[in-house]
Amino acid sequence: MKLDRFFIAITGTALAAVTLMLLALVYVVVINGTKAFWPGDLHLFTFQDGSKVIGEIHETEASRANPGSERFRVKTGNRDLYGLDFRWIESADIKSSSLDEHLTVVERMEYGHFFADRVDREDDLLVMRDALGREKTVEVDQVVREYQPNALSVFSKLGIYGEKILELLIEEPREANTEGGLYPAIFGTILLIFVMSIVSFPFGVIAAIYMQEYARDGWLLKIVRVAVNNLAGIPSIVFGIFGLGFFVYGIGGSLDQIFFGDNLPTPTFGTGGLLWASLTLGLLTVPVVIVSTEEALSVIPKGIREGALALGSSKLQTLVRVVIPMAMPGMLTGFILAMTRAAGEVAPLMITGVVKLAPELPLDGNFPFIHLDRKFMHLGFHIYDVGFQSPNVEAAKPMVYVTTLLLLIIVISLTSGAILLRRHIKNKFTTSHI
Repeated sequence: MKLDRFFIAITGTALAAVTLMLLALVYVVVINGTKAFWPGDLHLFTFQDGSKVIGEIHETEASRANPGSERFRVKTGNRDLYGLDFRWIESADIKSSSLDEHLTVVERMEYGHFFADRVDREDDLLVMRDALGREKTVEVDQVVREYQPNALSVFSKLGIYGEKILELLIEEPREANTEGGLYPAIFGTILLIFVMSIVSFPFGVIAAIYMQEYARDGWLLKIVRVAVNNLAGIPSIVFGIFGLGFFVYGIGGSLDQIFFGDNLPTPTFGTGGLLWASLTLGLLTVPVVIVSTEEALSVIPKGIREGALALGSSKLQTLVRVVIPMAMPGMLTGFILAMTRAAGEVAPLMITGVVKLAPELPLDGNFPFIHLDRKFMHLGFHIYDVGFQSPNVEAAKPMVYVTTLLLLIIVISLTSGAILLRRHIKNKFTTSHI
């Protein structure tokens, strides 16, 4: 009994630790993701040497150079003037700081935000001056929005916040993917999951039904089961390399030779695209579906099958009308696990079709409407690209958190829908047999 309690305590502690780490991760992502678009106050800093700068305080910490004082990480914008969007400011170097209402934020199509002390309009041009009077001119049609955050009420800031959220969902990225919208990446992620599900779930379920219900129990079946379990643990990059060789160069190259010879050497299907990426992820997730489906089938009592057969049902009728409905909740569990894994995979996609920026969507109004040969964007790859490949890492951080939060929302929404469907099927089956 003491040993049992010990293992129970260890298990409970491990579960609590994992839950806390997961909650901490979600908390960091949610806090940083939700505040990324909030219009913060602009400070006009005047330094001891007489110089000035306009900035938005993003972080405060203890000073390393001056113990006992603070320093601030300030977004100064004006990338075309200063080179970088952020700088550290020591509190000891600040002579004064003010929140003047005339300080203006100008969001541009290029070069990010401009924090202006003064803005003038000349015909179709916007003349902006920084705190030291240096000028930059931008055409009006290149301005996304202009506002004075220090003069805005909370409701006005909420309006701008809502505009930015809408822009995130329906617009394309800009500024090397660090600003703008994520619509192509959202669309590509959802379409990839949908096409992958069409491939992995039916084939995984069929394979599991054959192995559990029809295949003879012997050494060959044991080898197949061992192989399936091992496939579930293979690194995803290996599947990506296989997809590149088999699907892209093998099948895609053969299709080009047969049907698109006039376009060669420019490939049509012999290059990465949504179809090959979906098939690669389908192979990666099929073992998960097979294992979960087999487990769901194996827990159904043998007596239920024998009872159905005794009443005159054929083996196929017993399988379709009795066994599969009872096993459906377990099958959907495998589908949920496969879908969540596929949504977060990036390594195979980098080899089989994902790109930094896709000029055309795989689904549009042009015949044949679905273009599975096209390259696509993905939220997971977008996180990698913005977070690790961006030339301006500090400016890219807000978009990394926003993209991560958006990916979490999509995954949670899809899995929640599948879980509700599983519960509905389970309750319906249970009720119908009372």
